[in-house]
Amino acid sequence: MTKGFLEKLIERIKRVQPGDMQSYLVDLAREKGFLETIFNAILEGVIVTDLGGRIIYLNRAACEFFGLDGAHCMGNPLGEAVRGLDWTALQGAGNQVVNREMEVFYPENRLLNFYVVGLMGGEGEHRELEGHAIILRDVTQTRRTTEETIESERLSALTLLAAGVAHEIGNPLNSLGIHLQLIERKIKKLPAKAKVGLEESVGVASREVARLDAIITQFLRAVRPHPPVMRPENLNKIIEESLEFLAPEIADRDILVETEMEPNLPLLSLDRDQIKQAFYNIFRNSFQAMPGGGFFRVQTRCDETHAFVTITDTGGGIPEDKIGRIFEPYYSTKPGGSGLGLMIVQRIARAHGGELAIHSTEGHGVTVTLRLQRFDRSVRLLEEGKPMNAKQLMENNP
Repeated sequence: MTKGFLEKLIERIKRVQPGDMQSYLVDLAREKGFLETIFNAILEGVIVTDLGGRIIYLNRAACEFFGLDGAHCMGNPLGEAVRGLDWTALQGAGNQVVNREMEVFYPENRLLNFYVVGLMGGEGEHRELEGHAIILRDVTQTRRTTEETIESERLSALTLLAAGVAHEIGNPLNSLGIHLQLIERKIKKLPAKAKVGLEESVGVASREVARLDAIITQFLRAVRPHPPVMRPENLNKIIEESLEFLAPEIADRDILVETEMEPNLPLLSLDRDQIKQAFYNIFRNSFQAMPGGGFFRVQTRCDETHAFVTITDTGGGIPEDKIGRIFEPYYSTKPGGSGLGLMIVQRIARAHGGELAIHSTEGHGVTVTLRLQRFDRSVRLLEEGKPMNAKQLMENNP
């Protein structure tokens, strides 16, 4: 192995003249600055530790991944700087490479692929382990793209089936509607005493048939992969209309409904029918999770770039081992559930450039947050002194 500049300097340190030492130190500082510039420019995170697991170097990307202050982390154990990381189990043996993945929740939710490799020092038979290097790569977008591709393929397979089922349900509904109209005409010819109760019953049946027909129509619009037709819409108004549509279902349960709407919420570019379908599915899940009654709350708010809808219920919640599968088709935590509702909601959210997040603790209800983009500004002023890196530019210019 060829000796580096530093090794050669150490061997000759006793023969170096004092006047030449300054020149050598300048060269070392220049080389160190050059390497730091390179490491801070790359998108991969780099962390170097000693044998005791204490941090002796980390680059800018690693600090961003974990929300760390590089200067304050130097000399601290890696397990303390990155909470939840079992450093002892990841060190491996000697120069053995350990390859794993981790999910980071702060400062952003990310998926990181990383590998740990031992750093060997010395030469020949005197080589020994001196520390470890951890190389981290953000695979969040790659994983999401893969999941979206799989989801798209599943949705395509389900489209024909869903359309066929909806069509088969729609035909008898149309027949029921026609026969109810015929019954209504005959009732009008009956004496007044004979009409008592009949007109009301027929009216209820007609309205329920119309409601089922509307649900099927909206379901087909949501399942069929067609681009949303965007128009400026009042999100608060859509939520109110969705709750009003589901009022008969709410009335059958002892549920307290509370809304907290942001009064200054701007108009959003939305497909009204698709967003309504998303709300129908989310709301129904909450209502069905509280058969014995409970508390249901809808909140809207916004910041400079996004609008948020938060739906909270006090149902039984979702077990931790099942929450990762709730977007899979045909998978449902409810007896008799179709397993299509949340998959459709997720597709609608993504078609609008938004995101759907679900948080739950078993026995303490579910909180669903829908994030939608605002389109009322064409320019966003960046903070002074904080230019965007390549990754941020891609995220803000999809």
